[in-house]
Amino acid sequence: MQKWNYILFFILIITSCSDADDTTEQTLAVYASGNNIETGAVIACAASDKDTGAILTFFYPEAGATNIRFYETKNVQVDHENYANYNQVLINSEPFFNGHLGKFTQSTSNEKWVIITFELDGEVKISNPIRIKHLTKPTVWTEDVTINKATSKMPIFSWTPNAVGDNAIYFQVISDTQNNLLSGTYTYQSSFQYYNTNNVVLNVTTKTPPDLIVGNTYNFTLMDVSIDNWVNLVITKSFSAQ
Repeated sequence: MQKWNYILFFILIITSCSDADDTTEQTLAVYASGNNIETGAVIACAASDKDTGAILTFFYPEAGATNIRFYETKNVQVDHENYANYNQVLINSEPFFNGHLGKFTQSTSNEKWVIITFELDGEVKISNPIRIKHLTKPTVWTEDVTINKATSKMPIFSWTPNAVGDNAIYFQVISDTQNNLLSGTYTYQSSFQYYNTNNVVLNVTTKTPPDLIVGNTYNFTLMDVSIDNWVNLVITKSFSAQ
């Protein structure tokens, strides 16, 4: 009987150590320590869904990116700059704008910090921390945008600057009715003209945008992003080219 007690005790110790190691291996700190890393190298942000309240985390997967991962903290009280506080969550991303961007969708009862990573060119690329605010500042969804079509095929989109506070930058997407991204740009100013990059500070457009076809319908999407990468406001509006 005593022999079996020793065997059982030994099994419990091995199991406990294995569980602890599994938890440790899931942290971003451990993953990063064994690789060359580049911080702030993944463009990512998050918003709350207008209908379900789910968290939508968007990211730009550069061509050739592999092993895309989602990490999160337990809550917002932890040190969000310490990668040891981030555990990997095994969820899959889905294509957004037909794969030009990616999107993670999850439901959560508390606010936290999130980081997205992927591997590219022998390095682990790491996003800046994203502060999830679906409870304290849910994303506002609206169609409030002014579209000036005075210049044919080059509409100017303008919106109320810093409409809900905490703005750091604006992300604009022009897409067609098949949801293909034609242009993806960032500006500090609350206006963008298709396709004029004079006020563009960051560009995720990978191909030369096509001329708009007069009479065709297109979509305008705007994300008002805060310094901690939470989307305060989303504007979506369909328009016809003139």
